[in-house]
Amino acid sequence: MKQQTRPVGNDIPKISAPAQRALTTAGVRQLKDLTKFSEAEVKNWHGIGPNALDQLRHAMNEKGLTFK
Repeated sequence: MKQQTRPVGNDIPKISAPAQRALTTAGVRQLKDLTKFSEAEVKNWHGIGPNALDQLRHAMNEKGLTFK
C-alpha cells in the first residue's frame, strides 16, 4: 500500500504521493490555490485520480472554496 503524504503547514488533505507531486508542480500549496483552476484542469493533471479529486473537492467544500 502506498504511503500518503501531507506537507507540513498546509490545509491540503492527505493524498497519494503522485497527486501531491502534481499539486506541487502546479504551484498549489494550499486549498485556496486550487480556486485558480477548474475541476476539469485539475482532473487532467498527471497523478490526480478520482480519489484525490474527491478528497480535494471535499476539503475545499468544508472551507467554502470551489474550483474556478
